[in-house]
Amino acid sequence: MKPEHDFDHYDAVVVGAGVCGIYMIYRLTKLGLKATVLEKSDGFGGTWHHNRYPGCRFDSESYTYGYTFDPELFAEWDWSEHFASQPETLSYLRHVVRKYDLERHMRFNCDVTSASWLEERRLWRVCLRDGRTFHARFVFTALGLLSIPTKPRVEGIDQFQGQSFHTYDWPREPVELKGKRVAVIGTGASGVQVISEIAGEVESLTVFQRRPNWCAPLQNGPIEKHQQERIKACYESILERCRQSATGFIHRSSKTQFEETTPEERRAFWEKLYYSPGFSKLLGNYLKVLTDLDANAEFSDFVAGKIRERVNDPETAEKLIPKDHGFGTRRVPLETRYYEAYNRDNVSLVDLIETPIERITPKGIRTTQTEYEFDIIVYATGFDAVTGAYDQIEITGTGGTKLADKWKDGPETYLGLQTSGFPNFIFLVGPQSASTSTNFPRAIEECVDWAIDLLSYVYEKEYTRVEAQAEAEGDWVEHVKKFFSESLLSTTKSWFTGYNSNLAGHESGKLRHYVYTGGMRRYRERLNEVAKNGYSGFVLD
Repeated sequence: MKPEHDFDHYDAVVVGAGVCGIYMIYRLTKLGLKATVLEKSDGFGGTWHHNRYPGCRFDSESYTYGYTFDPELFAEWDWSEHFASQPETLSYLRHVVRKYDLERHMRFNCDVTSASWLEERRLWRVCLRDGRTFHARFVFTALGLLSIPTKPRVEGIDQFQGQSFHTYDWPREPVELKGKRVAVIGTGASGVQVISEIAGEVESLTVFQRRPNWCAPLQNGPIEKHQQERIKACYESILERCRQSATGFIHRSSKTQFEETTPEERRAFWEKLYYSPGFSKLLGNYLKVLTDLDANAEFSDFVAGKIRERVNDPETAEKLIPKDHGFGTRRVPLETRYYEAYNRDNVSLVDLIETPIERITPKGIRTTQTEYEFDIIVYATGFDAVTGAYDQIEITGTGGTKLADKWKDGPETYLGLQTSGFPNFIFLVGPQSASTSTNFPRAIEECVDWAIDLLSYVYEKEYTRVEAQAEAEGDWVEHVKKFFSESLLSTTKSWFTGYNSNLAGHESGKLRHYVYTGGMRRYRERLNEVAKNGYSGFVLD
């Protein structure tokens, strides 16, 4: 252990080198502060560094996912597809890091285990698993919303003699799939992408499904030269369209009201919408589909009909249609010929409601009905979402308060950016901010820019301590709850509400208000109002 006077001291430490952490260190260095990024992995990229499974890609339009802070960057990068794959996205982030010479400010293989507030010195002490320690005036967390993978809680999970891994930890070395008997457990977004991609390559594919999700066509394709030129020419308008959108996407809800249309008109509209790109099925729909149970049920019935059309076997089709939630009330995986995969002779579906998994065996998976033998088991079983990465770090604030204890029954924040009792600790990606429910890069740019303005203000006024007021925090939590209660997201169990059957303490369905559903524009206006009023709701001294 080094003597204390040798410890590294920074103005700011950023935890996490994903999309958010990369932008934050860019802004910090531009501000002229001494700052570093501590990254647990051996490279930058976050989600795009880890998730290397076949079919991994994002569902934001490529040109709305990339950074927008520099017109030159936008102009010089050509996305090859409307919805880019993981390798291309990681290449893009590599280009950004090199262009702005950011890697020299990053430290890899830095597993942060604790962060403690030192009141007398007004510093954070950040400790790593290997014993290294850093001190910083401010800590900024850029922890991934979906970065702590969870596996099913079944016996024998370590006894399987073949290859097995979570989609998040897909091996970097090539996985030989040809001629292999493969199991995929889980049909969330990652599972849907994997299943679609490998169905035609493996000898057999057995999908173990607990709860089906509503899935819709991604409608991806290459960006042709004329489209590329148009995108480049429309930089400002694309930016403005995202800014004016409630969700940070280019999609806007229909100007026509649901109740002003006939069932025939709605069906004609939905037919066109279903085969349009990206999240337009959800975000370009009638607004009432997202807020009214009857309208949502009608659209869900329409999508159920599409599933029946695409899946040849009626029994399989019914198993793939959700019965416990409406379209868009959980995360909607966007897919490419996912349902058609079940028309293949080598693909079968196991309903875990009918025949639950009893255990993982050395040779495969045993359900209450039979035992299946496999060469490879893929766990597409989700994440300890939103707060999971925070739970991996022992964060101690004023008076010895532990963040894990304060958030035991659900997060409490002010603006999704800070929580009382933890001065100078800013969540760039955290619960109850717009980053949880909108086009992620657009939201994190807002949060980072706001945090940088706060830092500039603090240093200009020679403040050394910034802490959210408990009263302001309580008001924000009630604000979050109000909008959440008006959203159909509150009607079902999902990671948006803190539900995870694979995670102890989260399987009961106890409501946790993880996401902010008030929209990007309202969130931005609130941030601007707080800053304009001298950072109202914060104590600065």
